[in-house]
Amino acid sequence: MKLACASSALDRTIERGDLTQLEFLDLCAQELAADGVVLDARHFPRTDGDYLAQVKKMATDRGLSIAALADATFFSSAPERMSELLERALELGAPLLAAPLAADLDASWSDQLARLGHATALAKALNVTLALRNAAGTFAATAHDCKRVAKEADSAWLRFGPEPERLDAASDPRTLAPNTVLLWSDCGAQAERNIALTVAAFEDFRGHLVLDECNGTATAAQLAAAIGHWRKAILNRR
Repeated sequence: MKLACASSALDRTIERGDLTQLEFLDLCAQELAADGVVLDARHFPRTDGDYLAQVKKMATDRGLSIAALADATFFSSAPERMSELLERALELGAPLLAAPLAADLDASWSDQLARLGHATALAKALNVTLALRNAAGTFAATAHDCKRVAKEADSAWLRFGPEPERLDAASDPRTLAPNTVLLWSDCGAQAERNIALTVAAFEDFRGHLVLDECNGTATAAQLAAAIGHWRKAILNRR
């Protein structure tokens, strides 16, 4: 298991202009010693080819993997925007695009399934895998929901990117493990028991565990502490 930081954890800092996206890469590589990053679509000051190439090259030079591009509205977007985001991920060298489904009050299941069809077709065409995030109030809130979505979508380009801490008590995260390509954890909820349960449920997982903060108010010190907790748990598991 590798450790990545999501730029969404520092959303407030980035929005205030106190941290640029490129400075975020430096922070993750130097101060946090992360293995990778997940870049939120909101934080790109530009999306032209020259800038995306600069981000990709800088991440490479710093020894960081761009684990995924994240966008909270991807599965509720029009096909044109879905395509733009997937093409951005491709240019960045990000193998995954991570997103939750739309709120279940905003669209019917049939509408969401139709959008899933568009999304997976585009993902297949560009060979960028979709990492479905569980989120309360969506059609993918529980482990059972996530498996139902995957079954109905019936696409090898739709996989899971769960945050085990946010699954309900009836969910068994181990049932998602075979098709999990990304894991998430809130750096504000680093109870040792939660970490231990996640490590145990995904003991064979070789991808990135992404540290985020749901309100976007994390500090570098909080992210560093969270990385320390996770590294200790992973090492103790070996």
